[in-house]
Amino acid sequence: MSDGFRWHPAARLFDSAGGEVLAGDLPPPSPPHGGEGRHVSPPLVFPDTAQGLAAAMGHPAFRIGAPDQPPPVPHDLPVFETLTSGSTGQPRRILRTQGSWTASFAVNACFSIGPGARVAVLGRLVHSLALYGAVEGLHLGAEVHLLDALRPDRQRKALAEREITHLYATPAQLRLLVEGGGLCPDLRLVLVGGSKLDARLHSALAGMAPAAEVREFYGAAETSFITLADGDTPEGSVGRAYPGVEIRVEAGEVWVRSPYLFLGYAGGKGSARWSDGWLSVGEMGRLEGGFLYLDGRAGRMVTVADQNVFPEAIEALLETMPGVNRAAVLPVPDPRRGVVLVALVKGDRAVEAAVMARLRAELGPLKAPRALIWQVDWPVLPSGKTDLRGLEARLTWPG
Repeated sequence: MSDGFRWHPAARLFDSAGGEVLAGDLPPPSPPHGGEGRHVSPPLVFPDTAQGLAAAMGHPAFRIGAPDQPPPVPHDLPVFETLTSGSTGQPRRILRTQGSWTASFAVNACFSIGPGARVAVLGRLVHSLALYGAVEGLHLGAEVHLLDALRPDRQRKALAEREITHLYATPAQLRLLVEGGGLCPDLRLVLVGGSKLDARLHSALAGMAPAAEVREFYGAAETSFITLADGDTPEGSVGRAYPGVEIRVEAGEVWVRSPYLFLGYAGGKGSARWSDGWLSVGEMGRLEGGFLYLDGRAGRMVTVADQNVFPEAIEALLETMPGVNRAAVLPVPDPRRGVVLVALVKGDRAVEAAVMARLRAELGPLKAPRALIWQVDWPVLPSGKTDLRGLEARLTWPG
């Protein structure tokens, strides 16, 4: 299968309990419409399990999870579907060629992902980052460990006991992982996607995995890799263009061209836009000295008293502050300014006065959230990202 996913002869797959799952290790599908004894083609939609992944590897058209959605339509090239994170709405089905991922597998082999490496992913396979890390490991010949069924403290224990060398994770997953201490001495590389690491989390991660190099990358389900950061990346930047990626910024909007782009949305429309082979997912930013700096998604930009404000920048600032573990900034109607911002946060209420003072000092009275609304629990999506729609449903604001 040209450019398709393959199970490398040296690859091994383990589930959360530590049990090994073999290639194609999935019970046969039930005959449709009661047709007992009838031959049934392999399913195109596989369960969100290690067995589902094992069966999907090598299949010319598949999706992990979302069994209520129509299966992928076969293509002239090997294809598959993955899902967006759905942080601002329902997850969308993303159709891409398998070659759009195998092209980056060849690049990432420089990280020693291959025979002898032990790769772990923390999220569910319905999230594209976890699926990517797992498929890449199997394709390149690594041991792959799916740890999504474990609590964060048990995930950290499994990383140490299974001598994991490579980890794919989001900052949201890492925040939970580093709580409570414990070392992972065998970790050599942590690949971080989904959002930017703040300095506090970076320090905590270094304490948990002192021998690990941390590499952050920026991308989206529609684009795959866009940039990769290293130790020379300036503060605030998401890094330089990933190998094979071209980046341009027009009117503040980031556009990319690369071999890693998706084919399109399956079964509906999405926010990404094409223009002569270039793709934008609505991210706003700038290029300086070859490094990309992001402001936030155009779809979340808010105008407060004629000033454009990106909630993501305020959320990132909040999550650097002592006592704040999670943050989401949402707009609410205001009779004077049209819209003002409030911040929903999780952490220690005792820091509220200090946090509000710092917000006003650094952002000014217009951009600073008008209030902090403390949450006992934090709604998250399968990706580990904040469920913004879930938080919006909780929000009551008297103005």
